[in-house]
Amino acid sequence: MAYDDLRDFIRALEKHHELKRIGFEVDPHLEITEFADRSVKQGGPALLFEKPKGSSIPVLINAFASMRRMELALDVASVQEVADRIIEYLQMQMPQGLIGKLKMLPKLAEMGSFFPKIVSDGPCREVIRRDGFSLLEFPVLQCWPQDAGRFITLPMVFSRNPETGRRNCGMYRMQIFDERTTGMHWQTHKQGAEHYRRILAQGGQTRMPVAVAIGSDPATMYSAILPLPPDLDEMMIAGFLRGKPVEMVKCETCDLEVPANAEIVLEGYVVPGEMRREGPFGDHTGFYSLDDDYPVFHVTCITQRKQPVYATTIVGPPPMEDFYMGKAIERIFLPLMRMQLPEVRDMCMPAEGIFHNLVLVSIRKSYPGHARKVMHAIWGLGQAMFSKCIVVVDEDVDVQDVREVAWKALNNIDPQRDIEFVLGPVDSLDHASRLPNFGSKMGVDATRKWAGEGFVRPWPDVIRMSPEVKARVDELWKRAGLK
Repeated sequence: MAYDDLRDFIRALEKHHELKRIGFEVDPHLEITEFADRSVKQGGPALLFEKPKGSSIPVLINAFASMRRMELALDVASVQEVADRIIEYLQMQMPQGLIGKLKMLPKLAEMGSFFPKIVSDGPCREVIRRDGFSLLEFPVLQCWPQDAGRFITLPMVFSRNPETGRRNCGMYRMQIFDERTTGMHWQTHKQGAEHYRRILAQGGQTRMPVAVAIGSDPATMYSAILPLPPDLDEMMIAGFLRGKPVEMVKCETCDLEVPANAEIVLEGYVVPGEMRREGPFGDHTGFYSLDDDYPVFHVTCITQRKQPVYATTIVGPPPMEDFYMGKAIERIFLPLMRMQLPEVRDMCMPAEGIFHNLVLVSIRKSYPGHARKVMHAIWGLGQAMFSKCIVVVDEDVDVQDVREVAWKALNNIDPQRDIEFVLGPVDSLDHASRLPNFGSKMGVDATRKWAGEGFVRPWPDVIRMSPEVKARVDELWKRAGLK
């Protein structure tokens, strides 16, 4: 069954020995980051800081920081189970005859449970404060020494498309400026930024309502980072992941809904055209992202549980918690990629590539230039457009084994012939690009080359021992007393 809320997930982490409670005072200014960084690098547990300095609100971090914790978060034995469920729905066919239709009914009923459910009240409204509140009451982290201040790093940011009315939930860092304002780090390619631009295009005469939920059941929090098509409701996908609907409650001061089980909700607005310098921030690239102008979020009301838990994360030199969250996305969304690119057999985004800097793809090659077709197709798939380097190999290469990819790719390429450069949009956090949000990307065709591609020399086989000899030496190995 789905988790009821964040504290239900905390109990599950503790039950499976995946959580460590820290009962003494630790400072949210840098010290919690150092704890969290050491823990994830050493394969340690999630951490619950029960006495963060300066606040009575506990801090949860590293809750997703291993594949085991990702499995617990999604309530599966393997994230492949989620991918298999997606495949099952993608392969649904119109049933034939009465028996077929009867068999389809449970599946259709299950699909009905994905849609969010509006409720009149929820735990996130146990305390409602329109006055006398301060964002500085919360144990928000300053993560790294050169950060511009304290940043909310695991928010679910809700906005609405002003033209269609459809909801979006994204995860964007928020620098706390003072007691009632924060930055809103809407990178130009994100849906929140698109909603903001559309309001500006309409004249920007009205405030843009925004609501921010912090802490919820893990599937709902996770849904905020998923690379979904525009206007596809993240809360519906959260319902799919949970197996039951997300209960949503209307905000007090703006026309938006938030998860009823949230720990803390910040309600407010963004004024079109109002910008403020935000950053620097120690980012998931492992480098500081530079300061820049971003919209300002004004908080008008805070609703929360009576004794909330503050959920947060840190990013920085990999691997970090976000690597495991991204690895689960890689596994879960592979079936969707294969719908458009059925020749793709597998893909891998190594930790060192921080998601978009290196994508390894194996394909079933069927015609000359096939690898290049796949590169360009990936650059045209949503957030995959940010893929800085794509390496395409044959289907017999295990892309999850980065050493094997490096060995075979470096042997298979003639650099001038097999490396292609293109210009296009790049990640806003790419500090090396020639311009913000625009630069070059590289594709590497590391497949075997065919005569149809102009390669006329023989292509050699990989060195392998014969199975018969391996079997004989297995016995001789034991006789030799070798381990």
